[in-house]
Amino acid sequence: MSSTDFGGLVKDDRVHTALYKDAAIFDEEMERIFKNTWVWVGHESELPGANTFKKSFVGNQPVIVTRDKAGEIRTLLNRCRHRAASVCEKKKGKQSVFVCPYHGWSYDIDGALRKVPYADGYPEGLDREEFGLIRLRTETYQGMIFATFKQDIEPLVEFLGPARKWMDLFMKQGAGFGVKVLGEHKFRFPGNWKIQLENTTDAYHFPIVHKTFLDSLDAETENIFDVIGSGGWVEDLGHGHSVMVMIPDLIDLDENLDAPIPDRFAELADELRAEGHDEAAVRKIVRAVGGTGFNLNLFPNVACSMAFFRVLRPVGVAETEIQHVAIGMGDAKTTPSPAGNRARLRLHEHFQGPMGFGTPDDAEGWERVQRGARAGDDLWIMLNRGSAAPEGRPQPGHNAGDASSEVGMRAAYQQWKRMMTA
Repeated sequence: MSSTDFGGLVKDDRVHTALYKDAAIFDEEMERIFKNTWVWVGHESELPGANTFKKSFVGNQPVIVTRDKAGEIRTLLNRCRHRAASVCEKKKGKQSVFVCPYHGWSYDIDGALRKVPYADGYPEGLDREEFGLIRLRTETYQGMIFATFKQDIEPLVEFLGPARKWMDLFMKQGAGFGVKVLGEHKFRFPGNWKIQLENTTDAYHFPIVHKTFLDSLDAETENIFDVIGSGGWVEDLGHGHSVMVMIPDLIDLDENLDAPIPDRFAELADELRAEGHDEAAVRKIVRAVGGTGFNLNLFPNVACSMAFFRVLRPVGVAETEIQHVAIGMGDAKTTPSPAGNRARLRLHEHFQGPMGFGTPDDAEGWERVQRGARAGDDLWIMLNRGSAAPEGRPQPGHNAGDASSEVGMRAAYQQWKRMMTA
């Protein structure tokens, strides 16, 4: 056990810089946090049928997320039970069996041990039940797949708590057709995972870091992205989760469907009509294309961020992999509106894409935080910003602040403290 006073590193309004740069703390986080909570591993649309799979991670441990012959979703450690070789190297696909390339042990899609070559070399025999791939507890909500090493953990719905309301709202981007993954891109930055965790509910940086993005917009859209002056707020949702409302008029995409279609979407609306959608569907799809007006941070590794999923994976104390998952309308197998999904991808590329305005600027900011954290040995990261939330938002009694407050960061670090001192 570590002798580090983890509790002393997190105060109500600040955290110690050691949380960014101490390798021993990082190792303890992998054990105390990522092996003891629900971690996002994928979306159901990435498993479009029986015998499909994708690779993922729980913390720094490689896993395979599968849909078995009966349709059940499972999460399996990507490690042969014989001599530890990985049994899957493909990013995703469809197959009924995983075969270890080293000694040929094979496993069914549900992880059961299927066959052992030259099994008579084990005079005592092998208990197939004992040597299947290790299964993690797996549950889903709104198509999002979570897994955990902790078999006796509370059900996923309890862990999500009030965040479920915001997940329900976020998934209205399916415009009634469901939500599906359209694609993804990954990159790494030389910084600690918690730096990115902070960013999702940090509106304070938006008009400064993303000025080039704002300059690229027309006047109507730029007004929409006035995230500081919009009357939004940041709210603590418990268990380290938080939501940052940037555009209050875009919280519920089923509202205001009778409003005029914005000029920037007029051409899209014509394409949707040409696809055969009636006027009610056209308005619903147009409203969904731009995404929601909030970012939802789900501790410890995934955000539902306006119009995409952002997933973080801790690689090392000063290295983090980021996965940006573009989402659109449809289920695993169908796309009800090619025009609508094409428009969503163009908007994704404009900001979140690898050549977009947002991602490179954010990544440089995260890198500079890690670089600057090397200056000084006993300094603190300040998380004390925030005035009261606008009157009537959110509901009374909730821990919340104005749109630029650091309530969400404080919530995440208090959860970090609880888990690291448990």
